[in-house]
Amino acid sequence: MKDLHDGHTKCLLVQTKFSGFSFWNYQEVCYMVGAKYPASSLGLLTVAALLPQHWIFRLIDENVEPLLNDHLKWADIVFTGGMLPQQKSMLNFIKRVHDLDRIVVVGGPDPTSQPDVYLEADFLVLGEGEVTIPMFLNDLQKGAKSGRYFSEEKANMLNAVVPRYDLINFRNYLMIGLQFSRGCPFNCEFCDIIELYGRIPRFKSNEQVIKELQSLYDLGYRGHIDIVDDNFIGNKKKAKDLLRELKTWTKNHRYPFYFSTEASLNLADDDELLQLMKDVDFRYVFLGIETPENDTLKLNKKTQNVNKPIEDVVRKLLSYGIVSNGGYIIGFDSESKQIADNMIDSIQKSGICMAMIGLLYALPNTQLTRRLASECRLFQHASRSIGESDIDQTTSGLNFITLISRTEILKNFIRVINVIYEPSNYYKRVVFTSLNIRPHYKNTPNFKTRLIYLRSFLRVCNRVGFNSATGFYYWKMFFTVIFRNPKGIETAVNLAAMFIHFQKQKEYGISLMKHMIGELEKTGEKAYYAKMMENNQRPD
Repeated sequence: MKDLHDGHTKCLLVQTKFSGFSFWNYQEVCYMVGAKYPASSLGLLTVAALLPQHWIFRLIDENVEPLLNDHLKWADIVFTGGMLPQQKSMLNFIKRVHDLDRIVVVGGPDPTSQPDVYLEADFLVLGEGEVTIPMFLNDLQKGAKSGRYFSEEKANMLNAVVPRYDLINFRNYLMIGLQFSRGCPFNCEFCDIIELYGRIPRFKSNEQVIKELQSLYDLGYRGHIDIVDDNFIGNKKKAKDLLRELKTWTKNHRYPFYFSTEASLNLADDDELLQLMKDVDFRYVFLGIETPENDTLKLNKKTQNVNKPIEDVVRKLLSYGIVSNGGYIIGFDSESKQIADNMIDSIQKSGICMAMIGLLYALPNTQLTRRLASECRLFQHASRSIGESDIDQTTSGLNFITLISRTEILKNFIRVINVIYEPSNYYKRVVFTSLNIRPHYKNTPNFKTRLIYLRSFLRVCNRVGFNSATGFYYWKMFFTVIFRNPKGIETAVNLAAMFIHFQKQKEYGISLMKHMIGELEKTGEKAYYAKMMENNQRPD
């Protein structure tokens, strides 16, 4: 067997495909601005930096280019990893690698959460790579041909490596990811972040973050950086300290980047923090809203959102030039009969344009999953991709016996996405957002990028401005914003472009839900659950 550890090992890293109907897979919009996919795989770039640097690396992202057999034949060893929505593509990939007699190493959040799904992999490197990759390399040096590596130990983020950003073509992506912290201090019942990374946030040093930004800068990247933390303000003091240093660095480098991230609603309580985010050009924040109903928030331990009017939070962020995206969930045991109307009202009043509506999913190893299992309500193989179906963040879910009528939940889902992504309602939110935003953008595009933006603008005008379903709303929105808040026009056009994706996703979601309802009406919910739970009685 070839010495894979110390020789000039040819290492192929592969990002497998996400579902084409994923909320975040807005490839059609990417094409309009000359990109191919929203974001690259930060996980695999970090893995490459943790492996022996005398190896020869190549990264293929199946979301932006085809993976050829020649790529696999070139490699001595192949790495992949990913999340639940990639499960099906990862399993198919493992088989393909083995068909070409190559070694495959698998890791990432989903393999860590349910390693038994990935037993066909030669090596399973689970948990946090900074801890388990050295364990794997130690065995590889001894000639091991297979193994499983896991540790409860959490990585010391102060010893972080700079991801191998040089392995990707920046032009393929709308944004590049960067991580500041892991873990979240909250205790939401349905969340797997606290299970994977813990409830005590761990942070890179400010110097390390600046080092990673400098690496991107030196490689020639300019534009959108997404700080991928699951809660950027898990420790507000740490976040402020970073932003102060980031403010100095970005100013000295003439503001080469602008930023987005994910945060909890208490972001709006801290004006100093918001001002610092404004100073370094944060433009988008994803808010985990989940539900507008306080009782459901309390029962699911999302107490940080209780009694926080969403519209006030969103308007506050807009005053600092930050657009809010929002995540909502349908299917909680305690939600009211008015949940669809309450959710629609929350979204319309707040003006959140990019609202991700998902069915509640019992993710592996969460408090929710353990509770449902103890109540004998969890389906066997609840988080496995079966047959031709993909798992995504929105239409997959309800992998358990619901207390509320399952058909009613699916109808509520249809009602919400049908209403909020109806053109007139969507454009009302675009107008609200664009009139209320107070942008003070620091990052300014160069001449070439301005030409790309102009081409993208013309494509958007052609695609939605001369479309019978959206044309009237688009031009009304456009001239309203131009005359009343011209600084908001960039936001307005960007959100108008996103409607192309949301319209497609709405049609897919409604079609799928109607099919599910039809099946339930044929069999009856009782018989459906009996069939699903029957598998729980059978040995694997």
